[in-house]
Amino acid sequence: MILEIADFRIQPGQQAAFEAALREGIATTLSQSPGFIRAQVQHGVESPERYLLLVEWQTLEDHMQGFRNGPLFPVWRGLVGGFFASPPSMEHFQAVA
Repeated sequence: MILEIADFRIQPGQQAAFEAALREGIATTLSQSPGFIRAQVQHGVESPERYLLLVEWQTLEDHMQGFRNGPLFPVWRGLVGGFFASPPSMEHFQAVA
């Protein structure tokens, strides 16, 4: 299992609209991608314009090849990309214990 952690900084005052776009994007794109296991979103307490998206994938290739290079990624970016105040950062993690 691979954990993708994406760090989003959105434009001020857009939390409700961004959260709605995230819910739609998870339901219509991420969850439809082969290898998707589950997703969770965390909202910053001290930084209300910051969100962390945690996505579990079966393999790294499921995310990077299947989703990022597939037809669902442009749909995802179309839903959430307009809210970004800066480009998101993303890393992958793997459990060791």
